[in-house]
Amino acid sequence: MSEITTILLCLQPVVSTTLFRQLRVISEAMLMMQGRVTMLGISRWAGKGGSYRTLQRFFLSPIRWEALNWALIKPWLCQREGAILIAGDATTVTKAGKKTYGLGRFFSSVYSRAVPGIAFQTLSLIDVGSRCSWPVLMEQLAPPVKPEKANKPAKGKAKRPRGRPKGSKNKNHRDVTLNAEMLQVQSMLKRLLTLIGDTLKPAYFVYDGAFGNNAAVKMTRQVGLHLISKLRSNSALYFEWEGVYAGKGRYPRYGDRVDYAALPDRHLKSDQTQKQVRTRIYQFTGVHKSFADKLNVVIIHKHNLKTGKSARVILFSTDLGLGWESLVEYYRLRFQIEFNFRDAKQHWGLEDFMVIRQQAVNNAAQLSLFMVNLSQAIMAGSGETSILDLKARHHGLRYAQEAFKILPQNADVINFSEWVKKIPVLGSIHCQKMAA
Repeated sequence: MSEITTILLCLQPVVSTTLFRQLRVISEAMLMMQGRVTMLGISRWAGKGGSYRTLQRFFLSPIRWEALNWALIKPWLCQREGAILIAGDATTVTKAGKKTYGLGRFFSSVYSRAVPGIAFQTLSLIDVGSRCSWPVLMEQLAPPVKPEKANKPAKGKAKRPRGRPKGSKNKNHRDVTLNAEMLQVQSMLKRLLTLIGDTLKPAYFVYDGAFGNNAAVKMTRQVGLHLISKLRSNSALYFEWEGVYAGKGRYPRYGDRVDYAALPDRHLKSDQTQKQVRTRIYQFTGVHKSFADKLNVVIIHKHNLKTGKSARVILFSTDLGLGWESLVEYYRLRFQIEFNFRDAKQHWGLEDFMVIRQQAVNNAAQLSLFMVNLSQAIMAGSGETSILDLKARHHGLRYAQEAFKILPQNADVINFSEWVKKIPVLGSIHCQKMAA
Protein backbone atom coordinates (compact mmCIF):
# COMPACT_ATOMS: atom_id res chain seq x y z
CA MET A 1 0.00 0.00 0.00
CA SER A 2 1.45 3.38 -1.01
CA GLU A 3 1.81 6.29 1.41
CA ILE A 4 -0.86 8.22 -0.52
CA THR A 5 -3.39 5.43 -0.05
CA THR A 6 -2.50 5.17 3.63
CA ILE A 7 -3.17 8.87 4.22
CA LEU A 8 -6.35 8.88 2.15
CA LEU A 9 -7.87 6.00 4.11
CA CYS A 10 -9.30 8.55 6.54
CA LEU A 11 -11.57 9.76 3.71
CA GLN A 12 -13.44 6.47 3.27
CA PRO A 13 -16.18 7.27 5.85
CA VAL A 14 -17.16 10.47 3.98
CA VAL A 15 -16.84 9.46 0.30
CA SER A 16 -18.15 6.71 -1.90
CA THR A 17 -15.94 3.87 -3.12
CA THR A 18 -15.91 5.24 -6.66
CA LEU A 19 -14.97 8.75 -5.56
CA PHE A 20 -12.25 7.41 -3.28
CA ARG A 21 -10.71 5.42 -6.12
CA GLN A 22 -10.85 8.40 -8.49
CA LEU A 23 -9.34 10.72 -5.88
CA ARG A 24 -6.50 8.30 -5.19
CA VAL A 25 -5.63 7.92 -8.87
CA ILE A 26 -5.79 11.68 -9.50
CA SER A 27 -3.71 12.49 -6.42
CA GLU A 28 -0.99 10.05 -7.43
CA ALA A 29 -0.91 11.46 -10.97
CA MET A 30 -0.68 15.07 -9.75
CA LEU A 31 2.18 14.22 -7.39
CA MET A 32 4.29 12.65 -10.13
CA MET A 33 3.35 14.69 -13.20
CA GLN A 34 5.12 17.61 -14.81
CA GLY A 35 3.73 20.47 -16.87
CA ARG A 36 0.34 22.14 -16.63
CA VAL A 37 -2.20 20.51 -14.34
CA THR A 38 -5.20 20.12 -16.64
CA MET A 39 -7.56 17.21 -17.19
CA LEU A 40 -5.60 16.17 -20.26
CA GLY A 41 -2.30 16.45 -18.42
CA ILE A 42 -3.56 14.38 -15.48
CA SER A 43 -4.94 11.67 -17.78
CA ARG A 44 -1.53 11.27 -19.46
CA TRP A 45 0.14 10.50 -16.15
CA ALA A 46 -2.65 8.57 -14.45
CA GLY A 47 -2.52 4.83 -14.63
CA LYS A 48 -5.41 2.40 -14.72
CA GLY A 49 -8.68 4.10 -13.80
CA GLY A 50 -7.56 7.59 -14.81
CA SER A 51 -8.87 7.99 -18.33
CA TYR A 52 -9.91 11.36 -19.68
CA ARG A 53 -13.56 10.35 -19.55
CA THR A 54 -13.20 9.37 -15.89
CA LEU A 55 -11.71 12.77 -15.14
CA GLN A 56 -14.62 14.48 -16.89
CA ARG A 57 -17.07 12.62 -14.67
CA PHE A 58 -15.01 13.50 -11.59
CA PHE A 59 -14.90 17.23 -12.32
CA LEU A 60 -18.63 17.37 -13.00
CA SER A 61 -19.61 15.49 -9.82
CA PRO A 62 -20.87 17.33 -6.71
CA ILE A 63 -18.28 16.78 -3.95
CA ARG A 64 -18.34 17.91 -0.31
CA TRP A 65 -14.80 19.24 -0.28
CA GLU A 66 -15.01 20.77 3.20
CA ALA A 67 -15.74 17.32 4.64
CA LEU A 68 -12.81 15.84 2.71
CA ASN A 69 -10.41 18.55 3.86
CA TRP A 70 -11.51 18.27 7.48
CA ALA A 71 -11.23 14.47 7.48
CA LEU A 72 -7.73 14.76 6.02
CA ILE A 73 -6.34 17.39 8.40
CA LYS A 74 -8.20 16.39 11.56
CA PRO A 75 -5.63 13.74 12.65
CA TRP A 76 -2.81 16.28 12.33
CA LEU A 77 -4.51 19.16 14.13
CA CYS A 78 -5.81 17.03 16.99
CA GLN A 79 -2.23 16.12 17.91
CA ARG A 80 -1.31 19.78 18.48
CA GLU A 81 -1.51 21.48 21.86
CA GLY A 82 -1.09 25.11 20.76
CA ALA A 83 -3.72 27.63 19.72
CA ILE A 84 -5.69 27.27 16.49
CA LEU A 85 -6.60 30.30 14.39
CA ILE A 86 -9.09 30.78 11.57
CA ALA A 87 -7.57 32.81 8.75
CA GLY A 88 -9.37 34.16 5.72
CA ASP A 89 -8.35 35.71 2.45
CA ALA A 90 -9.37 35.97 -1.19
CA THR A 91 -7.28 35.03 -4.20
CA THR A 92 -7.65 35.96 -7.86
CA VAL A 93 -7.06 33.57 -10.76
CA THR A 94 -6.49 35.24 -14.11
CA LYS A 95 -8.53 33.96 -17.06
CA ALA A 96 -8.36 35.06 -20.67
CA GLY A 97 -11.56 33.43 -21.90
CA LYS A 98 -15.11 34.77 -21.90
CA LYS A 99 -17.20 31.76 -20.86
CA THR A 100 -15.71 30.70 -17.52
CA TYR A 101 -18.32 30.74 -14.76
CA GLY A 102 -18.01 33.79 -12.51
CA LEU A 103 -15.73 35.67 -14.87
CA GLY A 104 -15.24 39.32 -14.02
CA ARG A 105 -12.64 41.88 -13.02
CA PHE A 106 -11.08 41.36 -9.61
CA PHE A 107 -8.23 43.13 -7.86
CA SER A 108 -4.95 41.23 -7.92
CA SER A 109 -2.16 42.16 -5.52
CA VAL A 110 0.35 40.59 -7.92
CA TYR A 111 -0.55 43.06 -10.67
CA SER A 112 -1.67 45.85 -8.28
CA ARG A 113 -4.81 46.41 -10.34
CA ALA A 114 -8.06 44.76 -11.34
CA VAL A 115 -7.56 41.95 -13.87
CA PRO A 116 -10.00 39.73 -15.78
CA GLY A 117 -10.44 36.43 -14.02
CA ILE A 118 -12.26 34.67 -11.20
CA ALA A 119 -11.82 34.98 -7.43
CA PHE A 120 -12.25 32.66 -4.47
CA GLN A 121 -12.80 33.30 -0.77
CA THR A 122 -10.93 30.85 1.46
CA LEU A 123 -10.89 29.95 5.15
CA SER A 124 -8.09 27.93 6.69
CA LEU A 125 -7.11 26.60 10.09
CA ILE A 126 -3.66 27.73 11.25
CA ASP A 127 -1.72 25.72 13.80
CA VAL A 128 0.26 28.26 15.81
CA GLY A 129 2.73 25.66 17.08
CA SER A 130 3.80 24.32 13.69
CA ARG A 131 3.07 27.62 11.87
CA CYS A 132 1.18 25.69 9.20
CA SER A 133 -2.04 26.65 7.41
CA TRP A 134 -4.59 24.00 6.39
CA PRO A 135 -7.26 25.35 3.97
CA VAL A 136 -10.73 23.95 4.60
CA LEU A 137 -13.42 26.04 2.89
CA MET A 138 -13.37 27.76 -0.49
CA GLU A 139 -16.19 29.58 -2.27
CA GLN A 140 -16.19 31.47 -5.53
CA LEU A 141 -16.80 35.21 -5.37
CA ALA A 142 -19.45 36.79 -7.52
CA PRO A 143 -18.10 39.32 -10.04
CA PRO A 144 -18.47 42.93 -8.88
CA VAL A 145 -21.40 44.85 -10.31
CA LYS A 146 -20.51 48.00 -12.17
CA PRO A 147 -22.05 51.01 -10.39
CA GLU A 148 -24.40 53.12 -12.39
CA LYS A 149 -23.08 56.51 -13.42
CA ALA A 150 -24.55 59.21 -11.28
CA ASN A 151 -26.04 62.21 -12.98
CA LYS A 152 -23.82 65.23 -12.68
CA PRO A 153 -25.42 68.12 -10.78
CA ALA A 154 -26.54 70.96 -12.95
CA LYS A 155 -24.26 73.95 -13.10
CA GLY A 156 -25.23 76.75 -10.78
CA LYS A 157 -27.01 74.46 -8.33
CA ALA A 158 -26.27 75.36 -4.73
CA LYS A 159 -24.02 72.93 -2.88
CA ARG A 160 -24.72 71.70 0.61
CA PRO A 161 -23.06 73.99 3.18
CA ARG A 162 -20.21 72.77 5.28
CA GLY A 163 -20.87 71.14 8.60
CA ARG A 164 -23.45 68.75 9.89
CA PRO A 165 -26.95 69.13 8.39
CA LYS A 166 -29.52 70.51 10.79
CA GLY A 167 -31.74 67.84 12.32
CA SER A 168 -29.48 64.87 11.46
CA LYS A 169 -29.23 62.13 14.07
CA ASN A 170 -26.27 60.17 15.38
CA LYS A 171 -25.60 56.83 13.73
CA ASN A 172 -25.90 53.66 15.78
CA HIS A 173 -22.62 51.84 15.09
CA ARG A 174 -24.00 48.66 16.65
CA ASP A 175 -26.65 48.45 13.96
CA VAL A 176 -24.61 47.70 10.84
CA THR A 177 -25.49 46.38 7.40
CA LEU A 178 -23.11 43.74 6.07
CA ASN A 179 -22.15 43.80 2.43
CA ALA A 180 -22.23 40.71 0.19
CA GLU A 181 -18.61 39.73 0.91
CA MET A 182 -19.05 39.88 4.67
CA LEU A 183 -22.29 37.92 4.51
CA GLN A 184 -20.47 35.24 2.52
CA VAL A 185 -17.57 35.14 4.99
CA GLN A 186 -19.98 34.98 7.93
CA SER A 187 -21.82 32.07 6.34
CA MET A 188 -18.50 30.28 5.73
CA LEU A 189 -17.44 30.85 9.35
CA LYS A 190 -20.67 29.31 10.62
CA ARG A 191 -20.20 26.30 8.35
CA LEU A 192 -16.60 25.86 9.46
CA LEU A 193 -17.46 26.07 13.17
CA THR A 194 -20.28 23.58 12.66
CA LEU A 195 -17.93 21.26 10.75
CA ILE A 196 -15.20 21.12 13.40
CA GLY A 197 -17.71 20.99 16.26
CA ASP A 198 -16.11 20.46 19.67
CA THR A 199 -12.93 18.99 18.24
CA LEU A 200 -11.15 22.36 18.14
CA LYS A 201 -11.87 25.64 19.89
CA PRO A 202 -10.56 28.49 17.72
CA ALA A 203 -11.08 31.88 19.34
CA TYR A 204 -9.67 34.28 16.74
CA PHE A 205 -10.46 35.09 13.14
CA VAL A 206 -7.57 36.77 11.32
CA TYR A 207 -8.05 38.79 8.15
CA ASP A 208 -6.09 41.50 6.37
CA GLY A 209 -6.83 45.23 6.32
CA ALA A 210 -9.93 44.74 4.15
CA PHE A 211 -11.78 43.79 7.36
CA GLY A 212 -10.39 46.63 9.45
CA ASN A 213 -13.79 48.26 10.00
CA ASN A 214 -16.74 48.23 12.37
CA ALA A 215 -18.95 46.04 10.15
CA ALA A 216 -16.29 43.29 10.08
CA VAL A 217 -16.00 43.48 13.87
CA LYS A 218 -19.75 43.01 14.28
CA MET A 219 -19.80 40.21 11.71
CA THR A 220 -17.05 38.33 13.57
CA ARG A 221 -18.52 38.83 17.03
CA GLN A 222 -21.88 37.52 15.86
CA VAL A 223 -20.33 34.09 15.27
CA GLY A 224 -18.57 34.08 18.65
CA LEU A 225 -15.01 34.88 17.48
CA HIS A 226 -12.61 37.73 18.11
CA LEU A 227 -11.28 39.62 15.11
CA ILE A 228 -7.59 40.38 14.51
CA SER A 229 -6.96 42.75 11.63
CA LYS A 230 -5.17 45.93 10.57
CA LEU A 231 -6.16 49.60 10.50
CA ARG A 232 -5.03 52.32 8.15
CA SER A 233 -1.74 53.89 9.14
CA ASN A 234 -3.45 57.29 9.59
CA SER A 235 -6.50 56.10 11.51
CA ALA A 236 -8.01 58.66 13.88
CA LEU A 237 -7.59 56.74 17.13
CA TYR A 238 -8.19 58.13 20.61
CA PHE A 239 -7.00 57.05 24.02
CA GLU A 240 -9.55 56.10 26.63
CA TRP A 241 -10.82 58.98 28.71
CA GLU A 242 -9.00 58.99 32.07
CA GLY A 243 -10.15 62.27 33.58
CA VAL A 244 -12.35 62.98 36.61
CA TYR A 245 -16.10 62.72 36.10
CA ALA A 246 -17.86 66.08 36.53
CA GLY A 247 -20.91 64.45 38.11
CA LYS A 248 -23.44 65.20 35.41
CA GLY A 249 -24.12 64.09 31.88
CA ARG A 250 -22.82 60.98 30.20
CA TYR A 251 -19.36 59.69 30.93
CA PRO A 252 -16.81 60.94 28.38
CA ARG A 253 -15.53 58.22 26.08
CA TYR A 254 -12.74 59.86 24.12
CA GLY A 255 -9.50 61.08 25.61
CA ASP A 256 -6.62 62.65 23.75
CA ARG A 257 -6.20 61.87 20.09
CA VAL A 258 -3.32 59.52 19.36
CA ASP A 259 -0.28 61.39 18.05
CA TYR A 260 1.74 58.77 16.17
CA ALA A 261 4.82 60.99 16.19
CA ALA A 262 4.85 61.26 19.99
CA LEU A 263 3.40 58.14 21.55
CA PRO A 264 3.59 58.04 25.37
CA ASP A 265 6.39 55.93 26.82
CA ARG A 266 3.99 54.29 29.29
CA HIS A 267 2.55 52.32 26.38
CA LEU A 268 5.95 51.18 25.06
CA LYS A 269 6.27 47.39 25.17
CA SER A 270 9.40 46.71 23.12
CA ASP A 271 12.32 48.73 21.76
CA GLN A 272 14.90 46.91 19.63
CA THR A 273 17.47 47.92 17.02
CA GLN A 274 18.67 45.49 14.37
CA LYS A 275 20.62 46.31 11.22
CA GLN A 276 20.21 50.05 11.81
CA VAL A 277 16.41 49.71 12.02
CA ARG A 278 14.82 50.68 15.33
CA THR A 279 11.53 48.92 16.04
CA ARG A 280 9.26 50.17 18.81
CA ILE A 281 6.01 48.43 19.71
CA TYR A 282 3.23 50.14 21.65
CA GLN A 283 0.03 48.68 23.05
CA PHE A 284 -3.02 50.39 24.53
CA THR A 285 -6.80 50.23 24.61
CA GLY A 286 -8.06 52.71 22.06
CA VAL A 287 -11.38 53.96 20.75
CA HIS A 288 -12.41 55.04 17.28
CA LYS A 289 -15.44 57.10 16.36
CA SER A 290 -16.40 54.61 13.64
CA PHE A 291 -16.22 51.58 15.97
CA ALA A 292 -18.86 50.79 18.54
CA ASP A 293 -16.50 48.95 20.93
CA LYS A 294 -13.06 49.51 22.36
CA LEU A 295 -10.07 48.09 20.52
CA ASN A 296 -6.89 46.40 21.68
CA VAL A 297 -4.40 48.39 19.58
CA VAL A 298 -0.78 47.48 18.83
CA ILE A 299 1.36 49.98 16.90
CA ILE A 300 4.62 48.82 15.30
CA HIS A 301 6.82 51.81 14.53
CA LYS A 302 10.00 51.29 12.50
CA HIS A 303 12.67 53.94 11.94
CA ASN A 304 15.69 53.53 9.68
CA LEU A 305 18.57 55.21 11.47
CA LYS A 306 20.61 55.44 8.27
CA THR A 307 18.05 56.92 5.88
CA GLY A 308 15.77 58.58 8.42
CA LYS A 309 12.64 57.02 6.91
CA SER A 310 9.84 55.78 9.17
CA ALA A 311 6.85 53.48 8.79
CA ARG A 312 4.16 52.11 11.07
CA VAL A 313 1.61 49.33 11.16
CA ILE A 314 -1.52 49.48 13.31
CA LEU A 315 -2.95 46.13 14.36
CA PHE A 316 -6.02 45.63 16.49
CA SER A 317 -8.08 42.95 18.15
CA THR A 318 -11.49 42.89 19.78
CA ASP A 319 -10.03 40.80 22.62
CA LEU A 320 -8.89 43.47 25.08
CA GLY A 321 -6.95 40.92 27.14
CA LEU A 322 -4.76 39.62 24.31
CA GLY A 323 -1.07 40.39 24.81
CA TRP A 324 0.89 42.32 22.22
CA GLU A 325 3.27 39.45 21.48
CA SER A 326 0.42 37.05 20.70
CA LEU A 327 -1.47 39.66 18.68
CA VAL A 328 1.56 40.39 16.48
CA GLU A 329 2.37 36.70 16.11
CA TYR A 330 -1.20 35.75 15.17
CA TYR A 331 -1.40 38.45 12.52
CA ARG A 332 1.94 37.39 11.07
CA LEU A 333 0.69 33.81 10.82
CA ARG A 334 -2.15 35.04 8.62
CA PHE A 335 0.36 35.17 5.78
CA GLN A 336 0.60 31.36 5.83
CA ILE A 337 -2.61 31.25 3.79
CA GLU A 338 -0.76 33.15 1.06
CA PHE A 339 1.69 30.25 0.90
CA ASN A 340 -1.28 27.94 0.34
CA PHE A 341 -2.34 30.05 -2.65
CA ARG A 342 1.23 30.08 -3.96
CA ASP A 343 1.53 26.29 -3.80
CA ALA A 344 -1.93 25.78 -5.29
CA LYS A 345 -1.07 28.00 -8.27
CA GLN A 346 2.48 26.81 -8.86
CA HIS A 347 2.11 23.08 -8.29
CA TRP A 348 -1.54 22.00 -8.13
CA GLY A 349 -3.25 23.70 -11.07
CA LEU A 350 -5.16 26.63 -9.58
CA GLU A 351 -3.88 28.77 -12.47
CA ASP A 352 -3.97 25.98 -15.08
CA PHE A 353 -7.48 24.53 -15.22
CA MET A 354 -9.41 25.15 -18.45
CA VAL A 355 -12.94 24.08 -17.46
CA ILE A 356 -15.75 26.62 -17.73
CA ARG A 357 -18.83 25.10 -16.05
CA GLN A 358 -19.74 26.08 -12.50
CA GLN A 359 -19.33 22.62 -10.96
CA ALA A 360 -16.13 21.91 -12.87
CA VAL A 361 -14.59 25.28 -11.92
CA ASN A 362 -15.42 24.68 -8.27
CA ASN A 363 -13.99 21.14 -8.30
CA ALA A 364 -10.79 22.25 -10.06
CA ALA A 365 -10.14 25.00 -7.50
CA GLN A 366 -11.10 22.79 -4.57
CA LEU A 367 -8.85 19.98 -5.84
CA SER A 368 -5.85 22.32 -5.87
CA LEU A 369 -6.37 23.21 -2.19
CA PHE A 370 -7.00 19.57 -1.32
CA MET A 371 -3.61 18.74 -2.84
CA VAL A 372 -2.07 21.46 -0.67
CA ASN A 373 -3.38 19.64 2.40
CA LEU A 374 -2.37 16.23 1.08
CA SER A 375 1.17 17.35 0.25
CA GLN A 376 1.57 18.91 3.71
CA ALA A 377 0.35 15.69 5.33
CA ILE A 378 2.81 13.61 3.29
CA MET A 379 5.73 15.95 4.05
CA ALA A 380 4.87 15.91 7.75
CA GLY A 381 5.48 12.15 7.73
CA SER A 382 8.39 11.98 5.28
CA GLY A 383 10.37 14.92 6.67
CA GLU A 384 10.58 16.74 3.33
CA THR A 385 10.37 20.52 3.39
CA SER A 386 9.75 21.35 -0.27
CA ILE A 387 6.98 20.42 -2.66
CA LEU A 388 9.59 20.31 -5.42
CA ASP A 389 11.42 17.54 -3.55
CA LEU A 390 8.14 15.72 -2.94
CA LYS A 391 7.16 15.80 -6.60
CA ALA A 392 10.68 14.85 -7.68
CA ARG A 393 10.57 11.76 -5.46
CA HIS A 394 7.19 10.62 -6.77
CA HIS A 395 8.28 11.42 -10.31
CA GLY A 396 11.29 9.17 -9.86
CA LEU A 397 9.17 6.43 -8.31
CA ARG A 398 6.90 6.45 -11.35
CA TYR A 399 9.87 6.08 -13.68
CA ALA A 400 11.21 3.23 -11.56
CA GLN A 401 7.85 1.45 -11.64
CA GLU A 402 7.66 1.71 -15.41
CA ALA A 403 11.27 0.54 -15.73
CA PHE A 404 10.55 -2.63 -13.78
CA LYS A 405 7.46 -3.32 -15.91
CA ILE A 406 9.46 -3.52 -19.13
CA LEU A 407 12.36 -5.56 -17.76
CA PRO A 408 12.38 -9.13 -19.12
CA GLN A 409 12.63 -12.05 -16.75
CA ASN A 410 16.17 -12.88 -17.87
CA ALA A 411 17.76 -9.45 -18.05
CA ASP A 412 20.92 -8.97 -20.07
CA VAL A 413 23.08 -6.05 -18.95
CA ILE A 414 24.10 -5.29 -22.52
CA ASN A 415 20.52 -4.39 -23.46
CA PHE A 416 20.00 -2.08 -20.47
CA SER A 417 20.49 1.12 -22.51
CA GLU A 418 17.73 0.04 -24.90
CA TRP A 419 15.27 -0.34 -22.03
CA VAL A 420 16.10 3.08 -20.62
CA LYS A 421 15.25 4.73 -23.96
CA LYS A 422 11.63 3.64 -23.56
CA ILE A 423 11.14 5.34 -20.18
CA PRO A 424 11.42 9.11 -20.99
CA VAL A 425 8.28 8.97 -23.19
CA LEU A 426 6.12 9.01 -20.05
CA GLY A 427 3.86 12.04 -20.11
CA SER A 428 4.67 12.95 -23.69
CA ILE A 429 1.90 14.13 -25.97
CA HIS A 430 2.67 12.00 -29.01
CA CYS A 431 4.03 8.59 -28.14
CA GLN A 432 3.63 4.98 -29.18
CA LYS A 433 2.16 2.53 -26.73
CA MET A 434 4.73 0.21 -25.21
CA ALA A 435 4.09 -3.45 -24.84
CA ALA A 436 4.68 -4.67 -21.28
